[in-house]
Amino acid sequence: MATKKPATSKAQPKTAAPRAPKEPKNLEVDTDTTTTVKSNKKSKKVKKPRTTKQKMVLAALIFIAVLLVAGTIAAIVLLLTHKDEIEKAGRAEYTEPIYSLLTGEEIANESLKDAPTYCVQMPNGSTDGARPQAGLNQAGVVFEAIAERGITRFAAVFQNASTSVIGPIRSLRSYYLDWDTPFDCTVVHSGGSDEALADISTGGQRNLDESLEYMWREDSDRYWNNLFTSPADISAFNASMDYTSSDLKAFPRYTPDESDAIVAEIETCEAENAEGEADTECTPTELVSDISIGFGSIPMYNTVYHYDIETNSYLRSYANGEAHVSYNCPSDLDQPNTKAACGEPVQVAPRAVVAMFVQENTASDGYHEDIRTISSGSALIFQNGGVTEATWSKTSQSSQIVFRDAAGEEIKFTPGQLWIAAVPQYGSVNY
Repeated sequence: MATKKPATSKAQPKTAAPRAPKEPKNLEVDTDTTTTVKSNKKSKKVKKPRTTKQKMVLAALIFIAVLLVAGTIAAIVLLLTHKDEIEKAGRAEYTEPIYSLLTGEEIANESLKDAPTYCVQMPNGSTDGARPQAGLNQAGVVFEAIAERGITRFAAVFQNASTSVIGPIRSLRSYYLDWDTPFDCTVVHSGGSDEALADISTGGQRNLDESLEYMWREDSDRYWNNLFTSPADISAFNASMDYTSSDLKAFPRYTPDESDAIVAEIETCEAENAEGEADTECTPTELVSDISIGFGSIPMYNTVYHYDIETNSYLRSYANGEAHVSYNCPSDLDQPNTKAACGEPVQVAPRAVVAMFVQENTASDGYHEDIRTISSGSALIFQNGGVTEATWSKTSQSSQIVFRDAAGEEIKFTPGQLWIAAVPQYGSVNY
């Protein structure tokens, strides 16, 4: 009998755990600044459109950047186009100083080299109100000579002066006119000897005789030495006569650097010689500390110069020990009283002194002096602390005096004021 296996029941399906609901594929979450998008792809940020203000700022920045680039390009083009002119201007400004023909000193620009010059006749009386003069220490060249009876007078040559007062002004002599003429200057004077007035009336020089339109009388204790002028007044006269420049024949000058080098070489040589260390090529030059110039028998017009090595100049005094001083009146004053408005006068101190020996006689009127100017003679040149024996010559009224050393070479002068003393044959020079 067959045995049957008991019947098994049919398997029941298992009950699955409940599933969480699926998130939607695209769920958007808003914030103030961005929208985050979740999807099957990687999340990314999307910027909102710029505001009007932001657009304006960006446009401004772009505009500025364009300007900068354009400016840079334009500058490069200008530099390449005008390279030679720019380099030339740079050399003229920084490496090519301009020097005055009259003084040898550096000046601001080329136009000042031929600016109108003016030669002012100035007195030197000791008791008649002539001293102190005004503006005398701004003259580029000064000639000193006897005017009459042993009293000296100056012919002072100016160009581009900055003082507000020059004077006093006195009368002209023919020999001063001969010295003035090569500078192509306006001759400023108050009358003159008969010979001088005749010479200037026919000689063609620029002539400014006493004129209260371009001069004034100072109310002070100056007696008859009270007539003054100024650079502004002389410029006004020159403008009225269309005198716009001067073709001056100047004395040759060292440059400031050359002059400084000469002084330095003398000092070094002297120091080495004193210590026994001088080079075999070093020739010691004895410094001339004091110079005495006598014009005649009246001591109050004889002069003494003391060399100041610190300034490379010669401090000028009278033989009685009184310093020769002059006012430097401020340029912004209008016809000031020199003794009340111009402060303390300062000592006259030329940078070079020349003693030029001349033949002098009494003029035909028996009163004024006469000096032989179209001639030649000997001279002593004091500059840079030393002395040079020299000669002088002048061939015509319009030609300049030429000074030469023993070798025949024309002498150059240190920059600054040059003082030329016409020493008569009976005068003296000691140093």
